Amino acid sequence: MLINTIKPAEGSKKPRRRVGRGIGSGLGKTAGRGHKGQKSRAGGYHKVGFEGGQMPLQRRLPKRGFKSAQLKFNGEVTLGDLQLLDVAEVDLLTLKAAGLVRELVRHVKVIKSGELSRKVVLKGIGATAGAKAAIEAAGGSVETPAAA
Repeated sequence: MLINTIKPAEGSKKPRRRVGRGIGSGLGKTAGRGHKGQKSRAGGYHKVGFEGGQMPLQRRLPKRGFKSAQLKFNGEVTLGDLQLLDVAEVDLLTLKAAGLVRELVRHVKVIKSGELSRKVVLKGIGATAGAKAAIEAAGGSVETPAAA
């Protein structure tokens, strides 16, 4: 095989449609644009969502909801994840190294989901009330992060 003999697969490339090239082509005269009106003319069209002057749908519906840009910096870890992690002291770097939270994450919170039966010390990581109780019941402790 030579580089100058390579061709695309049969039927994968269709020739460009040439419009306005005479009556015999089937796409002559109006060139597939129909007769008259804004859409038939060069440069004439309307913006996306335009409804002919009627109040557009995106303006008729109420504004609702909000998604914080800070969400991408927050992470969650379950008690089940901590159980599988073979480390006595858990901090943010440990969780990132284990792949439990993304690299972007700055604040992590442990939630009560799953079981924890071994001693774990959390450093600089928050925990929900239920998760904190479960960690302390297993003999571990939670050192809350300093308020930033």
